[in-house]
Amino acid sequence: VEAAEGGVLIKDAGIKADVAFTSMQKRAIRTLNHVLEQSDRMWIPVTKSWKINERHYGGLQGLDKQETVDKYGKDQVLVWRRSYDVPPPVVDKTSPHHPANDERYADLEWPEEFTESLATTLDRVLPFYESEICPELSKGKTVLIAAHGNSLRALVKHLDGISEEEICELNIPT
Repeated sequence: VEAAEGGVLIKDAGIKADVAFTSMQKRAIRTLNHVLEQSDRMWIPVTKSWKINERHYGGLQGLDKQETVDKYGKDQVLVWRRSYDVPPPVVDKTSPHHPANDERYADLEWPEEFTESLATTLDRVLPFYESEICPELSKGKTVLIAAHGNSLRALVKHLDGISEEEICELNIPT
């Protein structure tokens, strides 16, 4: 509902996206589709990339927030979720939650153990932004990005020059 409403607001504001980027995750793809449909831009080119996926929570993947709090404690979970450079526990390739075991990412090289902090998410998002999105902006194109709270926080940190301390408090609304 929010995505469709956002598409209507974009159209009503006269914003016409020329190109779009989204992650490889269903909720971002669905969001983009709703926005493009409501803004009458379904025909524009769309690039999907894992490099703007949500942060990977390693050993916490697959657990809901309450299960995670029950297992590790509220304070530790808060550190993992909101710190800039403290990653959660790793997940190894024996887990179904390791990205190497997902057909979307099976052709990519992955370390045996994997997890991400916001800092390592930025290390993944920023090169994609610079190599894929900036050239479109340089051509004067209007770019639409449908991604996730942490991948967008990482990008906003870079674009707005936000400190590591301040970025921990920034929330990207839906």
